[in-house]
Amino acid sequence: MPVNPPLPKPKVLVVDDTPANLVAMRRLLARMDCEVVEAGSGNAALAACLEDEFALILLDVQMPDMDGFEVATLLADNADTHGAPVIFVTAAYKDDLARMTGYEVGAVDYIAKPVNEFILLSKVKVFLDLYRTRAALKLAERAARHQATHDPLTDLPNRILFQDRLQSGVARAQRENRSLALVYIDIDRFKPVNDRYGHLAGDLLLKAIAERLLAMFRATDTIARLGGDEFAAIFEHVDGAAATDVLIAAIRNALQQPFTLKMPAQSVTVEVGASLGSALYPEDGRSAEELIARADARMYEIKRTHQRDGGRS
Repeated sequence: MPVNPPLPKPKVLVVDDTPANLVAMRRLLARMDCEVVEAGSGNAALAACLEDEFALILLDVQMPDMDGFEVATLLADNADTHGAPVIFVTAAYKDDLARMTGYEVGAVDYIAKPVNEFILLSKVKVFLDLYRTRAALKLAERAARHQATHDPLTDLPNRILFQDRLQSGVARAQRENRSLALVYIDIDRFKPVNDRYGHLAGDLLLKAIAERLLAMFRATDTIARLGGDEFAAIFEHVDGAAATDVLIAAIRNALQQPFTLKMPAQSVTVEVGASLGSALYPEDGRSAEELIARADARMYEIKRTHQRDGGRS
């Protein structure tokens, strides 16, 4: 399983056309666990918001060329920036009309100039904490989605994600009038490794197989573990049956190479093989279900041939 990345450090954008005010804000915010980004104009603030996501924007109202109200309006009208919380920093805080205007264009609060240090830091802390909570929830949701669609041992797509990608791939192939290849892979002689060296060796072997398969192909291809010692591969944009045969030969050759399994008490080298069955869109089927049935049937036909020839799975 991939390790969850650390939570991103919240960023606070300070917008003020007076350099001395930017310096003062930077010194105050240095006490908070955040990254401070500065903008000396409304245009610079808009550009910064298109580059980064901010936990909070501290926006001066009185600026030349483009005042804070105009900046906030443009941010609110943009789909990528409309959710950014804005606190106006202004000497006109007690002006009811100015406050009403600010709230109408999306401000969440006001801070009066000259800035009270305690009030500023207290309000900033609220928005930093809110940002961290939301970021943690997003990471948790992402992790839950990943766990639901990936095999916990190899971290490959599981059967659910495999079927979803196959259906999407077939739909794209239909729209673009292209070929798509599906390959089912059943590992030969896996059970003897498991029986002789134990389940840890079996798990290490499955992970090594997954890594070897992943290293062979493009990021746009899908390599999935369907369960047990069965894998599947989806190859979009293949050039027909001949190209599919080349892919199958490459997979078979790669899996016939020895695997070294490093266990706590010993390292062992094992050799396995693979029975592979393929199906090509549109020749072998025009739906995901038809391709799966054809590839699965061909794989088991080859598996039975291997067993008759003396191989054991």
